[in-house]
Amino acid sequence: MRILYTADPELPVPPVHYGGIERIIASLIENVRKKGHQVALVAHRDSTEAVDLRCSWPGKSSQSGKDTLLNSIELTRTAVTFRPDVIHSFSRIAYLTPLLPFSIPKVMSYQREPSARTTSLGNRLARGTLTFTGCSEHIAATGRRQSGGVWHAIPNFIDPKKFDFVTEVSRDAPLVFLSRIEPIKGCHTAIAIAKASGRRLLIAGNRVETGSAVGYWDKEIAPHLGKDGIEYVGTVNDEQKNALLGQAAAMVLPIEWEEPFGIVFAEALACGTPVIACPRGSVPEIVKNGVHGFHVQNIHEGMAAVQQLDQISRAACRRHVEERFTVQVVAEQYLELYRSLLKK
Repeated sequence: MRILYTADPELPVPPVHYGGIERIIASLIENVRKKGHQVALVAHRDSTEAVDLRCSWPGKSSQSGKDTLLNSIELTRTAVTFRPDVIHSFSRIAYLTPLLPFSIPKVMSYQREPSARTTSLGNRLARGTLTFTGCSEHIAATGRRQSGGVWHAIPNFIDPKKFDFVTEVSRDAPLVFLSRIEPIKGCHTAIAIAKASGRRLLIAGNRVETGSAVGYWDKEIAPHLGKDGIEYVGTVNDEQKNALLGQAAAMVLPIEWEEPFGIVFAEALACGTPVIACPRGSVPEIVKNGVHGFHVQNIHEGMAAVQQLDQISRAACRRHVEERFTVQVVAEQYLELYRSLLKK
């Protein structure tokens, strides 16, 4: 097959530093090409991922109307040049606009809740040639409900080889909170669960100081640091993340929002570390209650979950990731989707 991929114009593929979806796209392309398929990529001009044809977006912002027009023209030009069997967009649906009426199969992937207006319009213009994917069944179900059309749930993935599987931790191993430090991620609840359980808690992640998070650190987090085993270790790179998750008795992430797909949940499980989280958004799809950790709704349930961690098999956590959340598994799901679209 000849597959044309797109990524948002803000970050290169792969990214130099942060860029979760750009890393996903890079690994997906690498795997697809290893299977013998030809790939074109339209992305940020500094992208270095090996492909058969690479083109750069002329517009640098996905939020600019002028740049959207320029980028839609560039994508059309690339499609005419490369003549793909399938176009798979991880960028803006607006870039597909000139191509929507044509019969070539198109896949539009979402990493967050989709806009009902844009997906509905795109679905009508495409007249059956546009298929949507969500990074979780939660996202796909939202899309079906809001805009109709055909939606498939295909998860994000990680590389388990980058995470050491730790078969056993000490009885006094700490709990870990790893995420952005803002109200919706529930760090304050993680602190309360750790205190109620009499366990140490290591907090890692970026401090957010905007929007609803203004004052959150000073009011809800800072007063607890250095007391009762509550410690902030700062932001962590990949190596530090591996070590942090591997030494933990559990990752405690009692989120207060509908999580589209939490990569960090899969990363913790890859280390064999159980997850304690609220069952919102995609969490139940990643963490099976009582098997890979526990679903909790409040501090009391969180404390009870900590006391039952010895019931969780760390080997089962690792195996779950290897069976569901690797690039090999997910890339084959995308390829099977492409094949099914071409058969139609």
